[in-house]
Formats: sequence, structure tokens, C-alpha cells
Amino acid sequence: MLMVTTPIVEGKKITKYLGIVSGEAILGANIFKDFFAGIRDIVGGRSAAYENELRQAKQLALQEMQDQAASLGANAVIGVDLDYETIGIGQTGNMLMVSANGTAVVISGE
Repeated sequence: MLMVTTPIVEGKKITKYLGIVSGEAILGANIFKDFFAGIRDIVGGRSAAYENELRQAKQLALQEMQDQAASLGANAVIGVDLDYETIGIGQTGNMLMVSANGTAVVISGE
């Protein structure tokens, strides 16, 4: 399924708008990843553990949105927007939330 951030698909005609679709993913970062990420933040560099968590959450949210669009009969999602948030859960650490939103459409090759 085609997913784009733009409101149109160049060279294609939108024949039907099916509505807003969304997908969400909330993942926890475990205590060891938090500890090593904290050390890396102090000494500099990138945190591979958090980058992998973020990438996984994004893919889950996009897949959920795509599945919802497919269930409506769409062959594309336009206007895709990704939002990222961290949610603090007391002293137990942070959760990472990614939400994907867009408009499910049917496009033709015209």
C-alpha cells in the first residue's frame, strides 16, 4: 500500500476518500537500556538502543494504520503524519509512544 505525507499522489487521481485512519504503538524502554543510554548521553554519541525502539514503534504504528486503511478498501494513505511522545510512568521509567495518522483513499493510475 502506498503511504505518502503529501495530500496528493503525482500522476494519480483520488477516486474515493474513505476517512481518517490511525495507528499507535507504545513501547517501554527497559532499565538496562535506560542505564546505558544515560551513560552514552553523558559521554556523547548516539543511543542505538533508543534508536531501535523508536524505529520499531514507528513501523508498528504505520503497519496498524495501513491495516486499518486496507480494511476500509483503500489502496493508499495520503497526508501521513507521525507524532512522537515520551510518557513518564512514575519512577519505573519512560514509555515511547508513536502515532501515525492519515487519510485512507482509493487512487487510480490516471
